[in-house]
Amino acid sequence: MVEPVLELSRREPKGVSMQRTLLNIKPDAVSRNLVGEICRRIEAAGFRIVAMEKTRLTRCEAEFFYHVHRDKSFFEDLIQFMVSGPSVPMVVEGENVIQNLRVLIGSTDPSEAAEGTIRRDMAENVTRNCVHASDSEETASREIAFFFSTRRLLD
Repeated sequence: MVEPVLELSRREPKGVSMQRTLLNIKPDAVSRNLVGEICRRIEAAGFRIVAMEKTRLTRCEAEFFYHVHRDKSFFEDLIQFMVSGPSVPMVVEGENVIQNLRVLIGSTDPSEAAEGTIRRDMAENVTRNCVHASDSEETASREIAFFFSTRRLLD
């Protein structure tokens, strides 16, 4: 007798919210050789890095990516900082990853970040704060698409 073939599904058990989000390691952390340590912390927290690359944003790309801040006083400094060197964007997957990854990285201001967070331990100041992470599903979807085509997200 032939056994029926079972289709495996990527559906998670009820109540579990598997998500993908974007985390971008900023130029300050890349120049200080912190990429490996940041990746280690992400994986140690139980998340999975699905895609990652090293890139350098052009001014136009940085302005487009951070357009939500264009009317704020820090916009020009942010753009100059983001084009100052390479960054390492990555797609991170996990249970409630958007919320949980933001807890792992800590507050934008490292002096206000909780002990043991990436920003508390590694960031220099509010601008040079090592990482960016999407803040919602809508933002994550848009930001992932900015850096990665679906062709490159095969896993």
